[in-house]
Amino acid sequence: MASCPNRDRNLARCNCSYEPCSKKGLCCECIAYHRSMGELPACYFPDFAEKTYNRSIGYFVKLYQEGKLNI
Repeated sequence: MASCPNRDRNLARCNCSYEPCSKKGLCCECIAYHRSMGELPACYFPDFAEKTYNRSIGYFVKLYQEGKLNI
């Protein structure tokens, strides 16, 4: 995807700290990529957890069970 009409708005809400990421602000590409890897994108995780770069569903479930997600 070369452009996205929502890119600027998406970037304002994106908490991904992986700097060389080419998918920032392109949510459809980000979700498709992480889904293909069996992962969730950064925006599913609070900042402290996102910085671990562990995007696994298992980690998400663990955080949920520990009450560390604000959902």
